[in-house]
Order: sequence, then structure tokens, then C-alpha cells
Amino acid sequence: MQRNNRNKGQENQNLIDAQGWYCHARLVPSPHYDTRSDPSDISLLVIHNISLPPGQFGGPYIEDFFLGKLDASVHPFFKVIENLRVSAHCLIRRNGEVVQFVPFDARAWHAGVSSFAGRDKCNDYSIGIELEGSDYVAYTDEQYLSLQRLTNALTRHYPQITPSRITGHQYIAPLRKSDPGLVFDWRRFKNALS
Repeated sequence: MQRNNRNKGQENQNLIDAQGWYCHARLVPSPHYDTRSDPSDISLLVIHNISLPPGQFGGPYIEDFFLGKLDASVHPFFKVIENLRVSAHCLIRRNGEVVQFVPFDARAWHAGVSSFAGRDKCNDYSIGIELEGSDYVAYTDEQYLSLQRLTNALTRHYPQITPSRITGHQYIAPLRKSDPGLVFDWRRFKNALS
């Protein structure tokens, strides 16, 4: 399902609708989410990366994974993850396309065991954005631009998400995760935010 972009006069406002969907995203609703205990507590943005199979880009496998429809017979790695129930709010493809799986007001299952600023269970109060990529391959200009636009929309809609409350998965789960990796250019990303 594809959202139509709003008119130019609304370009910098109302980019997130009342149901929590981003107007510039292709919507692919995932069953892997639940309600937040406090929807007014959305105060953290977590940047991730994902590629399926690992290190390969393109194809339907990330979407299949977040929908619980991944065919484990396609690749040996898929057998390892086939029973996981995981989602992110959005995925940004290599070409900059934004795919949204979970409305922002709902709790996506992206962070796992995690802690930020001494507070555990980051899924409860965070939004998770996946970049199609790996820890070792530079992200594309299109991804940085889409991430910048999406982040600006999120910080306007959820003002508790401040620049100091935008982080990587590697920082909230440092013994388990390494994404978005050392190739992610935090300075470029944060300098481009409005």
C-alpha cells in the first residue's frame, strides 16, 4: 500500500498521520508489534542495519522477515532466524525508499535486551529505523537523505526525541549488537538535521 504525498503546502508538517504512519512511506503492516504502555513516552530513535541474506542487498527477504513469512529453505542463514518475531518501524532501502511496518505510536520489536541512559526495555519508548546495509559497506546518499527527512518528521512529531536521544543499536545493546556500524557517518547525519 503506497501513501500519496501531500501537497507542497503541507510538506513540512503533518508528515505523520493520526494513525502513526509516515506519508512518504510504502506501508507494509507487520503483525510483530504490540501497544505501548505509554504512547506519550516516545523519546528515543534507534538506528539499525539489516541485510538478508547477510551482506546481500535487494530482494524481498527483509520484508518477509518482518512479516513472519521468511522461507527458511531459500538460504542457510534463514534457518537460524526463521522463528524470530522481529519488526522495526521503518526500513530505508539502498535507493532511499522508506518502507513502514509498524505505526510509530505502537511498539515495534527491534531493540531486544537494551538500555539507554540507565533505562531498560528501549522498545517501550523508542522508534526503530533499519537501514538496508551492513557494518562494513558505506550507506548510500539516498539513504542518508531519506533518514534525514524521516528523522526531521519524527522529531517534530515527537519532540522528546532530541539530538542527544538519537542513537545506534550498538550503543543500547553493546555486548550483543554492532549496527549501524563504524561506517555509519553520525556527523554527516546529525549535521543535516534541522
